Amino acid sequence: MLSTRQSEFISFLEKHFGISIAAIDLALRDIEDCPSLLPMTLWQYGLVNISQLDEIFDWLES
Repeated sequence: MLSTRQSEFISFLEKHFGISIAAIDLALRDIEDCPSLLPMTLWQYGLVNISQLDEIFDWLES
């Protein structure tokens, strides 16, 4: 079960960057033991670029 913050984060990724839920689920399955690695995993998969990764970290800090 996702926390409210995690749900908001996934919604942000989907709406702001157009990342599909399927792509997010794939990345989450790859990092089951450490979901905090999701931003880096999305970048490694080529789903976000480096400037988008900065935006993600900014969002997470807010």
